[in-house]
Amino acid sequence: MRKRPGGELASRPLHFFWICDCSGSMQSDGKIQSLNNAIKEAIPHMQKAADENPNAQVLVRVLKFSDGAQWHVAEPTPVADFRWSDLKADGMTDMGRALTVLAEQLRIPPMTDRALPPVLVLISDGQPTDDFEAGRKILMDVPWAKRAVRIGIAIGNDADHDTLRKFIANPEIQPLQANNAETLVNYIRWASTAVLKAASSPASLSKDAAQGGNVPVPAPPSAPLPEVGDVW
Repeated sequence: MRKRPGGELASRPLHFFWICDCSGSMQSDGKIQSLNNAIKEAIPHMQKAADENPNAQVLVRVLKFSDGAQWHVAEPTPVADFRWSDLKADGMTDMGRALTVLAEQLRIPPMTDRALPPVLVLISDGQPTDDFEAGRKILMDVPWAKRAVRIGIAIGNDADHDTLRKFIANPEIQPLQANNAETLVNYIRWASTAVLKAASSPASLSKDAAQGGNVPVPAPPSAPLPEVGDVW
């Protein structure tokens, strides 16, 4: 890893969270394995983007939800050391619970005042089966959640865009629709590189970003046209 100006202490922590739907519907049509493959493929690009940015020390965690919510990677892991282990799908879609669990990790402590805006990437193929609104309220009552860059990726046509819009809560950022494995790879890579760079840029330290999470996010890539039979 590149030696940062002034040493490692010159960088500021940037917490990156994958929030992954592992409900039973993710088993169909190979969606959960496509998600596993997409994140595995994105990791080297994510590491490269982080290494090129002296402003941020990128720390990665993974939260999964189905029947309840559990940490798949519980400790904030430096991106250079991050390795992906495959998720498995089964159960319901307790997204509200996932947001409640996430909120606890965005409080101070364990977050610090000097952190950069965190990046929250929510990936789902369906509708919540618990009280999503209660979980969202708990999350958005936390200042660091309001400042976060929130991205939503919908997998397949059954994903609930209205729910993802409520999570994003920014009219300038819309949910991304992934209807095949190639599109999912493109969006996962974008979230883990372009969005990561935006969150760690000088603009993320502006007064507006500090108050409302209005970090300028670059436009996502265009979705490739699916091949015949290659649609979820």
